[in-house]
This record gives sequence, C-alpha cells and structure tokens, in this order.
Amino acid sequence: MSRLQTPDNLSLKHRCYLSLVRGLARLPLPVLQAVGGVVGRLVYRFSAGHRRYFDANLIQAVGPELAQKISVRTQTEGGKTVFELPWLWLHPRKQILQTLRSIEGWQHVQTARTTGKGILFLTPHLGCFEITAQYAASQPDAAPITVLFRPPRQRWAESILRYGRTRQGMQIAPADLSGVRRLIRALKSGESVGLLPDQVPPAGQGAWLPWFGKPAYTMTLAARLAQTGASVIFAYAERLPKGRGFILRCRPPLSALPLDDLEATAAAINQEMMELISCCPTQYLWGYNRYKTPRGSNEQPPETNL
Repeated sequence: MSRLQTPDNLSLKHRCYLSLVRGLARLPLPVLQAVGGVVGRLVYRFSAGHRRYFDANLIQAVGPELAQKISVRTQTEGGKTVFELPWLWLHPRKQILQTLRSIEGWQHVQTARTTGKGILFLTPHLGCFEITAQYAASQPDAAPITVLFRPPRQRWAESILRYGRTRQGMQIAPADLSGVRRLIRALKSGESVGLLPDQVPPAGQGAWLPWFGKPAYTMTLAARLAQTGASVIFAYAERLPKGRGFILRCRPPLSALPLDDLEATAAAINQEMMELISCCPTQYLWGYNRYKTPRGSNEQPPETNL
C-alpha cells in the first residue's frame, strides 16, 4: 500500500482520524464489510434522523410490505458501503480489481468505443459505486475517465480522496463551472466521464422530477453531458455476500433518451436509475435525504401526482 503524505498543520484530532482510516484500510475487505454491517444496524437504531429518512425513502420506493422484509438487510448493506471505502481508496488497483468476480455487459462499452464518441458512465449510489470508475480506468476501452471532485469539508480527508481518484487512467475535475466544461471537453474528445447523478444539486442546477413516485430535485448535468452525443452507459457493482467480492453490471439505456429536451432527458435518466435500483434495492443508500430542498433555495417541490 502506498504511503500518503499527511497534510501540514493538522490538529491532533484530525491526525488521529487520518490514522484511523489508514488503519481500517489495512484490514481485509470481508472484515471491513462485516464490521460495517454491524455499524449500519447500530446507526439505524440510534440515529433518529437517519432512521427517519431511511424508512420514508425505502417505503416510498418499494412499499411498506417489502420495506419491512428487507429493512435489516438494507441497514447492513449501507454500513458495508461506508466501511469498505478506505480499502477501495488506499489499496493498489490490482488488488481492488481482483474482487470483481464477473463483468456483465462490458461489450456495450466496447461497442460504444468503436463509434469514436465519448462514453458517459452513470452510476447511482448503489452497491460499490467506487469500483466502477476504477475498473473503467483500467480498461483501454474506457480510459481515461474523468470524474467530478468536491473537496471534503474535513481537510484531513482530502489527500485520501485525491489518492483514490487520481490513479492511472483517472482524472478529477472540480465541482464547479470549470469542471463541467472539462467534462464536456473530455466527452467531445472521445474520452470517458463518470458521474453519480442521484445527488441533490445546488439551487438552479436541477429540476423537480419524478423519483419513485415523488418529486425530487434532480441534477440536469447528466442530461447536459448526454446531449454532447456521448454514448451513455449505466453501471453499478453489486456486492456479493460474505465478502466474496462484486459483480459489475453495465448496460445502455433501456429506451432512447429524449436528447432534444433537457428536463425530459433528466427524467429519463432518473427512470433508468430507478430500474437499476429496483434490481438490487437492499444495496441503495436510502438514508440520504433525496427529497430535500436544494441548498440556497426556499423553493418547494411542485404539488403534482407523479
């Protein structure tokens, strides 16, 4: 495992945090996932805010009967998602990719590459979303790949995130207008871009669109990037039980995206992501407040029947 430089002028508390993450990364992946599963259930039990969003979002998506059946497993998988991140950020790529037990649908990426167009990988917060870009960056059919990077609020964590997302074949772009321009240039140059489009964007950078039957403020950036003419690939990595690794699944849109209309394209991307999530609902991050009002705005969602 490569050594990371500790940022200057860190407090003792933040140095301890950094050491903790590095220490966790040295544990075997199955151990981290097992610990994460326990922590995920504890967070659900003792964090009222997390439990409120988790329950409401899961019920909204799958209904109360199925939500009750899969709730504990979903709590467990959410904890695994968080605790496996240090391992994925800090381990050599060769070891990371050895955890991929199979790759399904990569022929769609190979076909897209033959067109000479850029490739836009869209991945929801489903399963092991960090490994999709790592795999793409290792393949001549997809590399190089550029992803958006927003520095974390805690400065001690920035070096770790940068290390994990700037390896060979991977590039980062700032989460601002200059970064968006960089993504567009990459796609128009025939390169790849990776994006997680199921995050609530700042005010003015999205639209209220259907998300599991309820309006959610949805980023339009993914739609703008699709309008460059890039080939769109939806991808996610399903986590296998008992630390056995992951299955990476890739596919093009099930239906042609309506690229002549930005909001219609964004709504279609939402629908495609909901299809992915419905295939593996226990591994989606339901604790995220997906229906919140965007920061910097008092705008409320429209009162419509979706």
